[in-house]
Amino acid sequence: MTGMRRGRLYEELSMASRRYLASYVLFNQAVADHLGLHPTDVQFLSLLTAAPGPLTVKQIAEMTGLTTGSATRLVDRLERGGYVTRTPDREDRRRVLVAPVPERVARVTAVWDDLGQGWQALYAEHSDEELEVIVRHMRRAYDLSHDQMDRLRSRPKPE
Repeated sequence: MTGMRRGRLYEELSMASRRYLASYVLFNQAVADHLGLHPTDVQFLSLLTAAPGPLTVKQIAEMTGLTTGSATRLVDRLERGGYVTRTPDREDRRRVLVAPVPERVARVTAVWDDLGQGWQALYAEHSDEELEVIVRHMRRAYDLSHDQMDRLRSRPKPE
């Protein structure tokens, strides 16, 4: 591939990525508005239901990049809404574990399932090999995003 063609593809990828990420943030906001939740709450519920088990507030803070105080307020909001429960950790009574309430989270899942039909139609246009590339890219982008977030958090904020 020529250097000029590669450069144009990088530019196109940069613009497409910016538009995709912005549209996803706005999509998440629309879902949150529809459910009467904060956008962070919607994303956290997605992460919590994908976790292998209940999480501590410290784990939630690490997962989301929130301070422990902000993570506690996030859990407080979701507990008031009936989306999560707090239970004492049997192994360490000083810790509290946060778990989703399946019946309440089903409300969020129903919205995702309804909207998911459109995503399935989009994915159906791709071959298995193309889907494997997309999955590999998304996994690597997830890891890179977390590395980049850690880098940003460790730097002083610009003045």
